[in-house]
Amino acid sequence: MGSLGAIARHPDDVYPLLKLKMAARHAEKQIPEEPHWAFCYTMLLKVSRSFALVIQQLDPQLRNAVCIFYLVLRALDTVEDDTSIATDVKVPILIAFHRHIYDRDWHFSCGTKEYKVLMDQFHHVSTAFLELEKNYQAAIENITKRMGAGMAKFICNEVETVDDYDEYCHYVAGLVGLGLSKLFHASGKEDLAPDHLSNSMGLFLQKTNIIRDYLEDINEIPKSRMFWPRQIWSKYVNKLEDLKYEENSVKAVQCLNDMVTNALLHAEDCLKYMSALRDMSIFRFCAIPQIMAIGTLALCYNNIEVFGGVVKMRRGLTAKVIDRTKTMADVYGAFFDFSCMLKSKVDKNDPNATKTLSRLEAIQKTCRESGLLSKRKPYILRNESTNSSTMVLILVIILSIIFAYLSANRQNN
Repeated sequence: MGSLGAIARHPDDVYPLLKLKMAARHAEKQIPEEPHWAFCYTMLLKVSRSFALVIQQLDPQLRNAVCIFYLVLRALDTVEDDTSIATDVKVPILIAFHRHIYDRDWHFSCGTKEYKVLMDQFHHVSTAFLELEKNYQAAIENITKRMGAGMAKFICNEVETVDDYDEYCHYVAGLVGLGLSKLFHASGKEDLAPDHLSNSMGLFLQKTNIIRDYLEDINEIPKSRMFWPRQIWSKYVNKLEDLKYEENSVKAVQCLNDMVTNALLHAEDCLKYMSALRDMSIFRFCAIPQIMAIGTLALCYNNIEVFGGVVKMRRGLTAKVIDRTKTMADVYGAFFDFSCMLKSKVDKNDPNATKTLSRLEAIQKTCRESGLLSKRKPYILRNESTNSSTMVLILVIILSIIFAYLSANRQNN
C-alpha cells in the first residue's frame, strides 16, 4: 500500500490500491504446481512485481510464453549488466545465449540477489521454454539471438551518437517490442504490427528507464554504466558523471530535458500501435506500461531530483493506471494529461524548449483528433485538496477494518 501521507493527500487512491493488493495476492495464488513453472512465476514476482501483475491480463497460453520470454531476456540482461564479468567471458555468452535456452543443464553464476537465483537455476526456465509451442519458441530464440549480438556489440563500444543510442535501445528493448508482436501474432489474436511501431514501443519504455536510472547506472560498481549519448550530454558537461554534482545542477537539468525531449519522439508511434490492438487483454498488457512511461517522463522533466535518486510515480497513481486503463480513450486521456503536466513545466529559457513544446503539441493533437478525450476519466491531473485530520482518521479506520477482514479470511483458509 502507499504511505499514509500519500493516501491522505490522495484519498481516491485507496480503492485502486486495495484492488492492486488483492491482485498481487491473486497472482501469488495462481502460481502453477509444476516445479519449473512455479519457479518461473515466483521469479517473475521477485524480479518485476509490476510486470507479474500486468501479465495476468493475458490468457494462460500466451501468458506462459510472455513469462518465459521476459525471464530469458532478463537473464540475458543480467549477464550484460554484471560489470564484474570480464569482456572476453561476457561476449561469447551473450552471442550464444539463444542456444543455451535449449539446454536444460546450462546455467551461469552472475548477478546479485534474485537475479543470481535466476541465473543459478536457469534450468527451470529452459525446461519451461521447451514446453512452449514451436512458434513461440522460434520467436523467443530469434529475438534472443539478435539481442545478444547487439548487447555484445555495445559491450565493446560506447554510446556516442544519438544514432548509437537508438541502436542500443533497439537491441535491448525495441527487439522486445518486435518479439512481443510476434508472440501476439502467433497466438492468433492480433495482426503482425509493423516493425517500426513495435520498435518504438520498446524504445519509449527503455529511454524512460535510462533517464530515470541515471544515478544508479553512473554509480554502478566496479564500473559505471553509461547509456546517455555523448552527443547530448557533451553539450552540457565534460564528463557524464559531472551531471550528478550540485555545481552543475543547471546544466544537468538542461541535459535531462534534452533526453526527455528525445524520448517523446516515440510517443505518437506508441499511440498508433496501441490503437490497432483488438484483444482487450493484450491491449491492457501493452497500454499500462506505456502510460506509466509518459507519467514518469512528466515527473522527471525539469526535476533535479533525478540526479539524487530515483523519481517514480506514487504507488497510488500506479494503482489507478492499472485499474482504470481499459480503452484507447483511457490511453489518449492519460497521454494528454501527462503531456499537459509536462508542458506546464517547460521553461521558455531552456535551450530545447521550442523542440519540447513542439513534440508535446504533436502528442496532444493526436489525442484530440482521436475524438475520445471526452470519454475518459480525467483522474491524473485532478486537483486534490489537502484533507483534514478527520479524513485521515476515517481512512485509518477503514483500512484497519479491511485488513482485519482479510487477515481473518486468510486464517480461516
